[in-house]
Amino acid sequence: MAERRTGVKKSEPRTSPAHFRNKHLLSIGDLDRFEVENLLDRAEAFAPLLEQPIKKLDTLRGRTLINLFFESSTRTQSSFELAGKRMGADVVNMSVKSSSVAKGETLIDTAATLNAMRADLLVVRHGASGAAELLARKVDCAVINAGDGKHEHPTQALLDAFTIRSRLGQIEGLTIAICGDVLHSRVARSNVSLLNLMGARVRLVGPPTLMPIGADRWGAEVFHDMRKGIGGADVVMMLRVQRERMAGGFFPSAREFFWFYGLDEDKLKHAKPGALVMHPGPMNRGVEIDSSVADNPSVSLIETQVRMGVAVRMAVLEALANGGASEGAR
Repeated sequence: MAERRTGVKKSEPRTSPAHFRNKHLLSIGDLDRFEVENLLDRAEAFAPLLEQPIKKLDTLRGRTLINLFFESSTRTQSSFELAGKRMGADVVNMSVKSSSVAKGETLIDTAATLNAMRADLLVVRHGASGAAELLARKVDCAVINAGDGKHEHPTQALLDAFTIRSRLGQIEGLTIAICGDVLHSRVARSNVSLLNLMGARVRLVGPPTLMPIGADRWGAEVFHDMRKGIGGADVVMMLRVQRERMAGGFFPSAREFFWFYGLDEDKLKHAKPGALVMHPGPMNRGVEIDSSVADNPSVSLIETQVRMGVAVRMAVLEALANGGASEGAR
């Protein structure tokens, strides 16, 4: 197992803060490879802090972070909340169910209200693709897309990349298979973009009914046979079957889906010896993944992904709070 040294001492990371060219993080397309590597390096510097008794910095002291989640998300919202608090920010979690939105307020009116609050950072998750971009045009603060419809989830892709790099030492040259409900997955879209940017060979694996039209133009190989799709892969990344987004019958039954596309020990044998397994969560055990694989510490990185998420989001918050860097400054 490749471990990377951080040189972190006590509580303050030594590496320089990352910078974005753009004011917001709405898509992986907002980043170039330099910025991604810079963010991962910064996250690597923050990671040891999370294991210390005193986990707080004052980097964002006096700044206000608002979490605006129109969709439920235990992992992502908690991760951003912890990241903001670890950086010393004032964190506000807005409950959409009890807010004016539930009473019929439009997204644009919500943006005007948020703007009046003078927040510095806004993390938004919404069921409609493009919602984060719309908010970014209407507010003065930096906006982070925490998942919009079937579009993107950029910080999930960043934490996945950080998890892979932390375990294997690099991403370039790896074969990574993303499997399952690709059609409804914003995680898949962001990961394909980021992994391609970092020089990985990406495969998409799933039934034809759960594979987007034109997926073969994403820069990934498409497979409908699970065993062939993960054959020789270094990393197998499973996706949640998003039943809440399915209006029709995309597969006959959960049992049949697991038989053909669920990751179990038998199918995993077709991947590269020592292959690692990932899942963005929450998992549907016995549908997309078997417990014997998900809970096996020798192959599963699922708990590690959760831990890495806080460090990555600390790096993202810091970079956006610092403001975009000009090309000349870079």
